[in-house]
Amino acid sequence: MVAICGILVVMAANPTRTRKALLEFALSKPGAFEDHPWGEAVAKVNGKIFVLFGAGEGTPTIAIAVKLDESLEQALAVPEAAPTGYGLGRAGWVTVPLLPTTPPLDVLKDWVEESYHRVAPKRLVKELDEGRG
Repeated sequence: MVAICGILVVMAANPTRTRKALLEFALSKPGAFEDHPWGEAVAKVNGKIFVLFGAGEGTPTIAIAVKLDESLEQALAVPEAAPTGYGLGRAGWVTVPLLPTTPPLDVLKDWVEESYHRVAPKRLVKELDEGRG
């Protein structure tokens, strides 16, 4: 367990399995698809990236980057998390390494979904939200 913002959370599982589960979760969203610009996996909706998954295995650190608003401060409190480079951090993007200190999968999924909500067209967000009804 690790304390994040004063809350004890169970640590994430194996980074490779976590990355795979998050990619599958991202691609389950309406209109989402996988692309590989720069040789790295990303999830897109309407041609816009909502999760960066990096190069994956064979890299020193497996990480994701998501565009957050409500959860931004929580994500930045994760050990070794940081505003995403190339100026993306100013727009709310945060890179979260998938380490033993990373929050559990459900929290990471919430961040992927928040990022989807920030990037997807309103009609697809509505379709997602209505699908839960």
